[in-house]
Amino acid sequence: MRKAIRVALTASLVVTTLAAAVPARAASTQRWVMGYYVGYQRDLMPANEIDWDAMTHIVVGPVNPNSDGTLDTSFDINDTAGPKMAKDLAKRAKAHGVVPMLMIGGAGEHDQFRAAAQDHLATLIDNLVSTMRDFGFRGLDLDWEPINPSDQKYVKQLVDGLRDRLPNAVLTMPVMWVTKTFPHVPSFYGTIARKLDRISIMSYGMAGPWDGWKTWHSSALTDATAKMPSAVDLNVTSFRKAGVPKAKLGVGIGFYGTCWTGGATGPRQAIGNSTVSADDNAMSYVKIMANYYRSSAYHYDTKAQAPYLGFSSPHGPQHCTYVSYENARSIQAKAKWARAQGLGSLIVWTVNQGHELAQPNPDALLAKAKQAFGA
Repeated sequence: MRKAIRVALTASLVVTTLAAAVPARAASTQRWVMGYYVGYQRDLMPANEIDWDAMTHIVVGPVNPNSDGTLDTSFDINDTAGPKMAKDLAKRAKAHGVVPMLMIGGAGEHDQFRAAAQDHLATLIDNLVSTMRDFGFRGLDLDWEPINPSDQKYVKQLVDGLRDRLPNAVLTMPVMWVTKTFPHVPSFYGTIARKLDRISIMSYGMAGPWDGWKTWHSSALTDATAKMPSAVDLNVTSFRKAGVPKAKLGVGIGFYGTCWTGGATGPRQAIGNSTVSADDNAMSYVKIMANYYRSSAYHYDTKAQAPYLGFSSPHGPQHCTYVSYENARSIQAKAKWARAQGLGSLIVWTVNQGHELAQPNPDALLAKAKQAFGA
């Protein structure tokens, strides 16, 4: 998976006081910017360089459920340095009025998460609650992906159990995106939204060399068609129809892009021999700017509200001919659109990948999202 929080700019002094004096859930009606900070990318964004003013919540992870209901709290570092990092980030976040949350699960963790929730629910809940409290966090981000139809019963039991034990904690869930071809979102999501503070769509990495598709943007805001069937606005409509209140719904921003190789030079082209050869981690925003960006290759698709780079021959370490990514312009467009729709959150995967160490304002991209969203 991929994902940080705090509360409305319009009352920043009040928010800072509330974050320390009352349960974090009291601010659930405000707009949030939730930045994901992962242990395996910690060197990209040292804790003392985090721009806390650019988020309302920070989601630190991953904490991975084991099949027996215990938790792996190494944070993809080790059993000593991982918890030390997490506790330090939670302390720093609270000192800056930012809500610290633990990311639970993520891509590749489905089977263990399912086994723990299905066969050891009480143990899993006990461990999640105790770890959240012991590490100094104020909420949990339940990254169960994918949620298959047969998983829904167990996801609901987990959400219900955690809300019973943690009535004032922040509970959120990132969810997979849908397409114009298969737009249906089960009413299950509207049901669990009653116990969650946010459900946020992981609306990044939404394109690939798939049957029936043409080349497309990784996170188009609009303009989905039968051959390029993914877009943020389409997803929001689908989740709203499923019963998720707009104030509890969020959309995603990816601080990474996708590298197409094999001949594609932009969106709306036949797939042919093209494929996506690199994305998360290898194609961070910072790496795109350093290794791929050229003004002569830059284009902005005003229909999709998405930038891209197109090259006539392979370019950069990954030999890309087409790079789809998000930049300040597209992020501003997405954030303003989400605000106009009355949505409750933006999630950013990951803040580490957008931290430009050599720049005067290393987190300008993150700050742009928060400013445009009005969080």
